[in-house]
Amino acid sequence: MNKSTAYIVGAGDFTSKGFLPGRGDILVAADGGCDALVALGIRPHIVLGDMDSIIRIPKGTALLRFPAKKNLTDMALALRFAAVQGYRRFKLYGATGGRLDHTLANFQTLASLARQGHHGEIIAPDILAYALADGQLRFPPVQAGTLVSVFAVGGVAEGVSLKGLKYPLGDAKLSPFTPLGVSNEAVGHPFAISVRRGTLIITIGVPD
Repeated sequence: MNKSTAYIVGAGDFTSKGFLPGRGDILVAADGGCDALVALGIRPHIVLGDMDSIIRIPKGTALLRFPAKKNLTDMALALRFAAVQGYRRFKLYGATGGRLDHTLANFQTLASLARQGHHGEIIAPDILAYALADGQLRFPPVQAGTLVSVFAVGGVAEGVSLKGLKYPLGDAKLSPFTPLGVSNEAVGHPFAISVRRGTLIITIGVPD
């Protein structure tokens, strides 16, 4: 198993926060995500997609072109490409903003990664997002008052516990149809979120 990270850049709102690809990591531009990298003077290892939103492809960059009529989004295709290369850790940039349907699709993809036992996170200008399936995630301290929200996806999540937040929760059930876990708050200490059975999406606000 490859322990390095796959950095996937889509065509949504880009932030450079935590964008530090290192040796052994792969940098994949999903279609128009290449433009954000070009603006920073960064060349991706590969650009893939149907090429319907890209403005400029750096000369000599590897391309993997797909037809416009396809069953997966360019971001999902990029994740699948990296997974085939053996990557199990994913950082998604440019995954929010722009079209709402693509943002929702990217959150679905994030949940799918968790259900496959992979680690994924969305890094956006205003939030960080994670998915958790049948397990626990521990987080380092963030600024007190930072919003932390937890949503069940794909069905009822059982045995949900929130520790170290302003409003703790223990062995609860969260429904995908009731936003019980929205707008919790960090208190400046480490915190942990766990679920015994089911899948959660976790969002953490990014201070201005």
